[in-house]
Amino acid sequence: MPVTRATRLGGVEHGELTDRRLDALLERLDRLVEELARLNRRQETRDELSVIAHELHNLNESLQALAYAALGHQGPHVRRRRTGSG
Repeated sequence: MPVTRATRLGGVEHGELTDRRLDALLERLDRLVEELARLNRRQETRDELSVIAHELHNLNESLQALAYAALGHQGPHVRRRRTGSG
């Protein structure tokens, strides 16, 4: 019986998966899992840093307002751009 595309799987006939090939596949899957975990950790760190940056921005504005108030001056009136739609 001739071997066709339908009866082959990744260069090995269907049903024929040697221990060596299985180990190689499992190692590759393990590396992919490790890489996904690393990417997830990086994304979580970025999200946390974004929150910290936002809070620092708010703190900076509050400190500037307090500094002007302590000097008895009103801070410069700056019209801020609105973010988002609407």
